[in-house]
Amino acid sequence: MSNVKAYLFGKFRIRCGDHSWDGPEGCKAKELFCYLLVHRNVIHNREHLASILWGDNTASQSKKYLRQVLWQLQSACEGSLGEAHGRLLLISTDSIRINPEIDLWTDIATLEQAFACLRSKTDLDEECISSLRSAAQIYRGDLLEGLYQDWCLIERERLQNMYLIMLDRLIGSCEAVGDYEVGIDYCSRILQIDPARERTHQQMMRLYYLSGDRTAALRQFDRCLEALKKELDVRPTRSTLALCEQIRADQLDFTPVVASQPVDVSSASLSDVLSRLRQFQRKLADLQLALQQEIQIVERLSTQTSDLD
Repeated sequence: MSNVKAYLFGKFRIRCGDHSWDGPEGCKAKELFCYLLVHRNVIHNREHLASILWGDNTASQSKKYLRQVLWQLQSACEGSLGEAHGRLLLISTDSIRINPEIDLWTDIATLEQAFACLRSKTDLDEECISSLRSAAQIYRGDLLEGLYQDWCLIERERLQNMYLIMLDRLIGSCEAVGDYEVGIDYCSRILQIDPARERTHQQMMRLYYLSGDRTAALRQFDRCLEALKKELDVRPTRSTLALCEQIRADQLDFTPVVASQPVDVSSASLSDVLSRLRQFQRKLADLQLALQQEIQIVERLSTQTSDLD
């Protein structure tokens, strides 16, 4: 068992033995800590790290802020995690990194290792399937929920794409062995993130039908129509329409549909790509609205303070 466990999917938290810790109190100290944990195997140049976290400031100011936050973070780590198993952070005059000698487990490392297994194999063996299932269970939400810095958005998207691809392969595996209920659950997880993912709607229609629930399969087709219209304003592809007709006529091909090639992260249908871009656009719009509201609050407070003066 690892002495220190870092959970970065969903709400950030650290466990050290029986002790749980939500990370340092300062926003920048927590952001720095999360950045180091996400890039846990990298030796970070201090100047480069300062520019990432304080890019809007001068080089001298950003370095000063980094020194201050590092002191806060180091003190917080020692106070909450102790040094019984070694210092978590290694800091020099030029670089900063997570101590590679620390017995550290992170949920994102588990997901990345499972995905590496997936990419390296044409046919999934039991060991790979088991690692994929375990990785799917630890994905409890997007990376570092509540953090919206550029570097985090990029990593969040990368890891979410890995998760979706892994679920897609698990769905194919479930169909192949007749584990339809679990496969339907994996489909539901994908559609919660990407409601207009047409391939997943197709998989879910097949799984419902193969499980003996023809009515649910046809209802899933209706949900597919609704999602494609709402999210992308497009009609379903011919393959989805043909699948629906096969289900209606009780003439579905029972041959399992299982991917037989190593995964390529870049491979995606145009509708999937468009769906992801639309979702990202909505997230940015929500963030912009939140920033505008915060600016208005600060402006009102500033006006009130000026009036009192």
